[in-house]
Amino acid sequence: MAFSFLAREAGRVHVCGHRGYSLLYPENTLPAFEAAKAAGATTVEIDVVLTADGEPIVLHDLTVDRTTNGHGFAADLSLEQIRRLDAGGRFHPTFAGTKVPTVAEALDWAKADNMGVVLEIKEAERPDIAVDRVAALLRTTRTADRVIVISFDHVMLKRAVERHPGLRTEAITHARHADLVGVLRACSANSVSIELDMFSPDDAKALHQAGCSNRVHVPRPDVLAQYWRGGRDPLPELVQWIADGLIDTVSGDDVPFIAMLVKRAGRAG
Repeated sequence: MAFSFLAREAGRVHVCGHRGYSLLYPENTLPAFEAAKAAGATTVEIDVVLTADGEPIVLHDLTVDRTTNGHGFAADLSLEQIRRLDAGGRFHPTFAGTKVPTVAEALDWAKADNMGVVLEIKEAERPDIAVDRVAALLRTTRTADRVIVISFDHVMLKRAVERHPGLRTEAITHARHADLVGVLRACSANSVSIELDMFSPDDAKALHQAGCSNRVHVPRPDVLAQYWRGGRDPLPELVQWIADGLIDTVSGDDVPFIAMLVKRAGRAG
């Protein structure tokens, strides 16, 4: 049976580690993915760009500067050059020597550990090629059943589905649209990713009636603390929405925290 991102089909609300367990582990690395699963995640969100030689790698930024000890655009570096970089030591010395993973490695890990993958195309210069390379990897690794490809670029998503029928896609939006289902239909997407402050129960019901799923990104506790200090708490309402089956995936950097919310709602499966 294919991995389902719809809670009603999966029998649970998914917990998604944003770039893995990125709060306490170097983002977009295998240690972060493994830690996310150990903390209760059933899916991980990863970011994809291409190397100079066209290899899809797991990296959020277009450059390697922020997360590694290297410098420059990934698109100007070969896979061999990127594999020589340290993607963990800058986060914490404990993780020194951690490598930037290839997408193939991330998919192999997900298959072996029965995890879902929310795969964001971050490649800016060659996005269509990135999609084609990812689609080829999904076939060779036999992981298409557990991956959903996501992007802010809805036009690119539409082209992706046209070239690769059956590819599951998710449109990212940071706004509340007048016709959210229409937005997804326009780009042939199966799901939407939305921030907590843009979530609406009515939109969720419309999405589910159309057979579409949603992924709601929840801020970290240190960000939510701003609400708590002001005497406001969005969590009881969020937990109720999860309990009511309105949310399919809860995503965030602090995996134990969002796993706790899903468990509190009685939707951990």
